[in-house]
Amino acid sequence: MSSGPGAASAPAPDPHDSPPTSDAPAARPARKSSMFSSLTVRNYRLFFMGQVVSNTGTWMQRIAQDWLVLSLTGSSAAVGITTALQFLPMLLFGLYGGVLVDRLRKRPTLLVTQSSMALTAIALAVLTLTGHVQVWHVYVAAFAVGLATVVDNPARQSFVSELVGPGQLQNAVSLNSANFQSARLVGPAVAGILITGVGTGYAFLFNGLSFIAPLTGLLLMRARELHVVERAPRGKGQLREGVRYVTGRPELIWPIVLVGFVGTFAFNFPVYLSAFADDVFHAGAGAYSMFNTLMAVGSVAGALLAARRGTARLRLLIVAAMAFGALEIVAATTPTLWMFALLMVPLGLFGMTVNVTTNTSIQMSTDPAMRGRVMALYMMIFLGGSPVGAPIVGWVTDTYGARIGLAAGGAVAALAAAVIGLILARVGNLRLSVGWHGGHPRVRFVPREQEALAPAA
Repeated sequence: MSSGPGAASAPAPDPHDSPPTSDAPAARPARKSSMFSSLTVRNYRLFFMGQVVSNTGTWMQRIAQDWLVLSLTGSSAAVGITTALQFLPMLLFGLYGGVLVDRLRKRPTLLVTQSSMALTAIALAVLTLTGHVQVWHVYVAAFAVGLATVVDNPARQSFVSELVGPGQLQNAVSLNSANFQSARLVGPAVAGILITGVGTGYAFLFNGLSFIAPLTGLLLMRARELHVVERAPRGKGQLREGVRYVTGRPELIWPIVLVGFVGTFAFNFPVYLSAFADDVFHAGAGAYSMFNTLMAVGSVAGALLAARRGTARLRLLIVAAMAFGALEIVAATTPTLWMFALLMVPLGLFGMTVNVTTNTSIQMSTDPAMRGRVMALYMMIFLGGSPVGAPIVGWVTDTYGARIGLAAGGAVAALAAAVIGLILARVGNLRLSVGWHGGHPRVRFVPREQEALAPAA
């Protein structure tokens, strides 16, 4: 198997040829002026429209699932167990899922995984609507969805490059994120109406039926218009090969490490926001819902802005992560509820910028034959970070207060971004240049050989 640049996709850049934190992006897709340019690609448009419906159903099931478990048991711990069961397969088997995705064709794989999740939701709907549901049924369904996600997640992530090619990848990944965050605004609201009006069973039924949209889109795609990528042949040691591939490339391993720190310590908003709503501002569930809604609005804005950009620069990732951490520290010190609430919008924006930039730069820097394993590792660390970090940040928040907890999470994110930025600069043979440009001070990284030419302060 080749581990070098693959055909029909963006090559993996050499950090010495194109420094990852310089003005050159990690990979250069063609710059597009339109925020929705990738939707001109018919196959991607079918994929996107299917995900609009399916993501709404997914958010509905998340809300209904937690509410059903709470109704059946009266235990918040049982809700936590349900969430853990859904994430556990990704933590245990995520890398193996990536190996499978690299071997298999993406479209047939997605037809299988999406169908399995639809059947799981419909089975849960039938059990709930007939009055036979028990909590262990929900546990099994959550674990089954988690198993499907092990393959479905890296397959969907890497399939985007086959739909649009490298030139539109940044735009398509950004629109996918905007799609998911928009569903995060609509899905819980619709779920609340259904749960209140007719019960949780109909939310599960809607989710099961919502998979008709992506399945139809996959079936209607034109295979001849897909961007052909190299598939990995079956062989031994492919999991270890994937790990070695990532650890041997600074432009891959360090963004993943950064996302690990940010996801583990700074993205645990269920812990932070609920503590601020109840313990700091004493405003209850309404404030908690408002905080999440405003953050989702910022996330949609961040995803759309990323869609408008034509590049995925690692420099932008570092700056966005530092800004995200700094905003959390500022939010931790705000004296009033409304000031805190307003900060949720830029927090969502910079958090989504971190997410989209990491996702795109990793995909653009990865050999197509390795993309499934690399994306599986990325998603395993990103999705697994929050459940692992929740007990830690929860203990800090309970012991020292919500303000200290949020400030500590932000400090970890900002410090990790600063340190990893310096590491990437060193790997890219860059040095800090401070000077003047157009009558204004300018701070930037430049190649060492160009430092002597940089304007002096």
